[in-house]
Amino acid sequence: MKYRSLGTTDMQVSEIGFGAWGIGGAMWLGAKDDESLRALHHSADLGVNFIDTAYVYGDGHSEQLVGKFLREHREKVFVATKIPPKNKVWPAKPGTRLSEAFPYEHVIKCTEESLQRLGVDAIDLQQLHVWQDDWTEITEWYEAITTLKAEGKIRYAGISINDHQPDNAVRVVRSGKIDTVQVIYNIFDQMAEQSLFPVCQQYNVGVIVRVPFDEGALTGAITPETTFPTGDFRNRYFRGDRKQLVAERVGRLKPLLDGEARTLPELALRFCLHPQAVSTVIPGMRTTAHVEHNCAVSDGKALSPGMIARLRQQAWDKNFY
Repeated sequence: MKYRSLGTTDMQVSEIGFGAWGIGGAMWLGAKDDESLRALHHSADLGVNFIDTAYVYGDGHSEQLVGKFLREHREKVFVATKIPPKNKVWPAKPGTRLSEAFPYEHVIKCTEESLQRLGVDAIDLQQLHVWQDDWTEITEWYEAITTLKAEGKIRYAGISINDHQPDNAVRVVRSGKIDTVQVIYNIFDQMAEQSLFPVCQQYNVGVIVRVPFDEGALTGAITPETTFPTGDFRNRYFRGDRKQLVAERVGRLKPLLDGEARTLPELALRFCLHPQAVSTVIPGMRTTAHVEHNCAVSDGKALSPGMIARLRQQAWDKNFY
């Protein structure tokens, strides 16, 4: 496993992190707690030292599983979690008042509840789970973060950027008020490279890449015949003719598989790891098999400039959310 600096924090994080949405048991269906815990332990055995969870992942269930793992695992693992917006609206809509999403007391209360579920004295990285950049100059959220840091309840703070809106964080990155950003970035959605990554490098803000597989599309597992359990959010994400569109787009990637990447998931992860701005990529991992395949990509082998150039041509302007 290779490690990278997470911005100006003191954390050297594994470049493959553990995305813990799927183990929450809600929206992404099919996870089993015993297997989820085995996956967490196996990831640590393979060098993963960064876990990203959130309250909304199963109304705290993912946090509780991570907490159980932490009690069973002796070596240090960095944990990031997220505060849900008080109005429970994802993503934050333009014009939303900060008081509707992250009032001071809500930020404090949610953090204290996450501390209890995780069973830790301090959260390594606390994140706001939605964001609007016009909140940057409103002091209430930042005062709450500052208080939590001063009390030793969190070590660092960041934001999770709204889906497909990487530019909606440039102002707060420049403000110096946050340590990290979490953003969608993958072969299909490459927008973060344009404005966000350069400003994060300029201000040394850590970048956490989420959705590297585009909710499974970039693994090649989605075909027009694919079905999901009732209640699984992917029924909505891949509704209508979207599975057919995905299969056609992914079909264009298959001829690119060669010695640089032998499988579509490997190609997807290697693409996400190539920008210097990226600190860690957090694919969802629910099984030990997921862990094995994803961690194997952290071997120090970078995609060639020629391959990157070919993958740049595969960007797809869409929003399935």
